[in-house]
Amino acid sequence: MFRRNAATWRGFTLVELLVVIAIIGILVALLLPAIQAAREAARRTSCLNNLMQIGLAAHHYEFNHESLPPGVIDSKGPIRNEAQGQHISWLVTLLPFLEERVMYRKIDQAAGAYAAANAPVRSTPISIAICPSYPGEETITPEGVEPGEKSVAVTTYAGCYNDLEEPIDDNNHGLLFLNSHVRFDEIYDGSTHTLLFAEKLEDLEDLGWMSGTRATLRNTNKIEIRQPEFAAPPAEGEDDSKDVAKSLFVGGFGGYHPGGFNTAFADGSTRFTTETVDPVMWRRVGNRADGEIVKDF
Repeated sequence: MFRRNAATWRGFTLVELLVVIAIIGILVALLLPAIQAAREAARRTSCLNNLMQIGLAAHHYEFNHESLPPGVIDSKGPIRNEAQGQHISWLVTLLPFLEERVMYRKIDQAAGAYAAANAPVRSTPISIAICPSYPGEETITPEGVEPGEKSVAVTTYAGCYNDLEEPIDDNNHGLLFLNSHVRFDEIYDGSTHTLLFAEKLEDLEDLGWMSGTRATLRNTNKIEIRQPEFAAPPAEGEDDSKDVAKSLFVGGFGGYHPGGFNTAFADGSTRFTTETVDPVMWRRVGNRADGEIVKDF
């Protein structure tokens, strides 16, 4: 009977084990960025699909009503970013075309976006209205409002009401503004060159997807870029545009994807727009009839 020599048994030494662990750690570190990039690419595609569906809903609305939906429904303007007034947003009018008929029937539009009767719907998130890359909560309590029944569900998409930083009113240059009913034959610059919807960044004073304020309407005057979480807050008096008339300030578009945000145009096309887009061209797509040439970007 043979006996195996003890010297033939050989295992890993501590040094070898540490080397193997180090190699595995390096490989994982190299793979993680690629995995994160693939996940973000999937989220960006999903976000683009959301905008495409919202754009199709606007086209279905136009087919039934012979005009695009109003950006906001209210008896008077300009629209202030305050929880007062009717303020029914374009997203409310598109609900039947987004397979949300139950929610649409439960909304008392005459009572207004902030009525107690509309609180259950106002606080209900709409999945198609949220960018998959959005890091925040779907339901928030606006700054200065007590938690509870006044919590609202937000959207990360907004309609284009104007090309300049001006209050939301009935004389804006975009496609969705106060009591607007823009027909396609009124888009003199061409639907291919006129912005309909795009992404927007979160706002501490966001009044929710039901509100036709800056919560669901933005302009192409300036692109808003998301600041890192560790960035220092703006110096006092630095943001002059908000200091002039805070409740009338609206703001621009922006997104949570690296390098840019998704956009939807009046012809039904969607595309990714970079943060470095020519500001002149970007401003022009917010005006339906300025008569200026829009180059590809």
